[in-house]
Order: sequence, then structure tokens, then C-alpha cells
Amino acid sequence: MQLEAITPLILTYNEAPNIDRTLQQLTWASRIVVIDSYSTDETLEILSRYPQVEVFQRHFDTHASQWNYGIAQVNTEWVLSLDADYFITDNLLNEIKLLSSPQSIDGYFANFKYCIFGKPLRGTLLPPRQVLFRKERAIYIDDGHTQLLQVKGNSSYLKGCIYHDDRKPLSRWLWSQDRYMVIEAKKLLETPDSQLSLGDRIRKQKVIAPFIILVYCLIIKGGILDGWRGWYYAFQRMFAELLLSLRLIEEEWKTKARQS
Repeated sequence: MQLEAITPLILTYNEAPNIDRTLQQLTWASRIVVIDSYSTDETLEILSRYPQVEVFQRHFDTHASQWNYGIAQVNTEWVLSLDADYFITDNLLNEIKLLSSPQSIDGYFANFKYCIFGKPLRGTLLPPRQVLFRKERAIYIDDGHTQLLQVKGNSSYLKGCIYHDDRKPLSRWLWSQDRYMVIEAKKLLETPDSQLSLGDRIRKQKVIAPFIILVYCLIIKGGILDGWRGWYYAFQRMFAELLLSLRLIEEEWKTKARQS
């Protein structure tokens, strides 16, 4: 695949601790589209150091709307969608260069390795994500606190991986998780159980999900072998599930109070 046919697309909001590392792996791109939600830290200053970066500012409403707005700014056939804390490995980049990109394939999934303080863990909860796709064949839709990419056509998988390496402070993570879980609780409560996955049905029960996640991260995914970083990640995921449980309880109480 010709790299000239690919435009990296990145969303930012106060990503100064991350964005420079991400952009350093994208110097091959002739144009990089960044959709910024009016950052107030040094993000815009860092972006200005890269002449191939073109910044569009848009007030954030939903992830899907933000991504779709970004896709509309891309002029090439292919889009490489990245969060500001995604680090493209050399192996993945070389693999993309060698892709034959047959007309029958419209998108590619990549696997992820979650990093804690810069070191990748053995296993995490991050599923593969479709990050490389034809612009005219794709659209994002909202899914709880995040988004899903719908590609009209066939997809394949890349062997290389992306590092999810977020260096923002814990306080920012806590703030984000609280916002996410408000949206996630709304999704779980408004979606019929028959349309929820097994995992979401377990989360909806509120009590057991946090403890299942702790065991899953440490034992099933081997986090205990990562030492304190594995425990840190497991505690993060358990805390997120506890926060979701609290939000579910709060929303259920509000609903009962309105009905009484």
C-alpha cells in the first residue's frame, strides 16, 4: 500500500503528555488531520511543530460525530484513525507498507498492547480495533461512552500491534472515567437485556462485575506476572467497574423517585 494514500486522523483534547510521541511515528505522512476539542494545555503548541499537521477545532458532542467530522476532512482513499495516546510500532508500519490492498478489502483491524508507565502488559481488555479503512466505505456510530466503526465491505487483520500508552495524570483518567460511566450506565439501562452482550448483562447486575474484572485481569490475562504494573491496571479496571455500578444504582434510584 502506498503511504501517500493514507491520512492519519487523530482526536485531541489536552493531550500534551501524549501527542508528541504519537506524531513522531507519523513523520512519513504528508498530511495529518487533527480534530481538537479546544485544548487548553500545550497540545496546540506541540501540533504546530509538525508542518504536515492540519488542525480543525470542533466542540465535542459525541465520539462518533467527532470522528465522522474528521473523516470528512480527509482527502485520501485510506484513513488511519488514532487516539492521541496510540503509538504505531515499526513492525505495524512496515506491514502497512507491504499491504497489497486488494479491492475486496475495505478495512483492517489492529491488535493493541496496553502500556502502564511506558511498559506494555502481557494481556489487557482492549479488543482489536479497525484503524485502517477506506474513507468512502466507513462511518462511526455511538456505542455507549465510545464509538464503533461500521465498514461497508470486507475486513482483514494486521499482524502488528499498536501500543496504547496514555501518560496523562491519574486525575485526568478519573475525570474521564466518571464521564464515560454516566453514558455507559444510560446505555445499559435503556437497552433491552436481549440486545446486550453477556458481559454487559453481567455489568448490569452491579455486584459481581468489579470482582470478575479484577480476577480476569490478574489471572486470565496474566497481569499478576507484570508485577506492580499489572496490579495497577487491574485496579484501574476494577475501579471503573465499581464506578459504573455506583452510576447504575444512582440512575435506578432516580428513575424510581420520578415514578413515585
